[in-house]
Amino acid sequence: MEREELIARVTDEVMARLNVPGVRSESTSDINSIIESGASRISSTCGVDDARRELAGIIDHTILKPAATSDEIAGLCDEAKRCSFASVCVNPTHVSICAQLLRLTNVKVCTVVGFPLGANLPEVKAFETERAISDGAQEIDMVINVGALKSRNYDLVERDIRAVVEACRSIAVSKVIIEAALLTDEEKVKACQLAKAAGADFVKTSTGFGPGGATAHDVALMRSAVGGEMGIKAAGGIRDLETAQEMVEAGATRIGASASVKIVGC
Repeated sequence: MEREELIARVTDEVMARLNVPGVRSESTSDINSIIESGASRISSTCGVDDARRELAGIIDHTILKPAATSDEIAGLCDEAKRCSFASVCVNPTHVSICAQLLRLTNVKVCTVVGFPLGANLPEVKAFETERAISDGAQEIDMVINVGALKSRNYDLVERDIRAVVEACRSIAVSKVIIEAALLTDEEKVKACQLAKAAGADFVKTSTGFGPGGATAHDVALMRSAVGGEMGIKAAGGIRDLETAQEMVEAGATRIGASASVKIVGC
């Protein structure tokens, strides 16, 4: 079978499965004939595949372990391109190389600031943010000053967040990690309110380095605290499709995960 004919027949089959008028579906024997003629793979678009693709578009594909190698970072970027993830999320030292590797793609570069403890000074977090953006970061996930929140020093918490938000200068998306597993529900709500008051774009559940990760309860609580105006990123312990979908149903608009490829099956 000529290459052009093969392409045409496979195209007709895909269009038929999508119920395009005027295109008939090939029989099983026809499909087998196409395969025997040289087609190594025939697939259709439907149901769960569409859901997985949509989910991929809100995932920050993540490596934040301290021992990540340059080869692992390159692999992360390759996977993000192949799966069309929203971003790669890496430590600041890897931002520049990720920006180069993803330059001609729609995958963004996300990095972390004040990570993972959040106990840096606001001025230090602002500098980290500015440097990361100059290296090519398009999204910033900063950790709040958890101790200040628990001490009810709300002015410091808001000033800390605002320092990063202002450093983003509408160039980069700002996400505020509240480390929910360390907080009471009252403190989680207050942290979200302070992030909203400081002008942040997202609130985020966890660093992945704390005593616990994302829960549907926390995501729903955070959504109720910020309303529909802000994004919510669920991160920490999300390792399968069912958990990711549970977070989205609870109100998450972004997912942070290192098991992203497994989650979407790409």
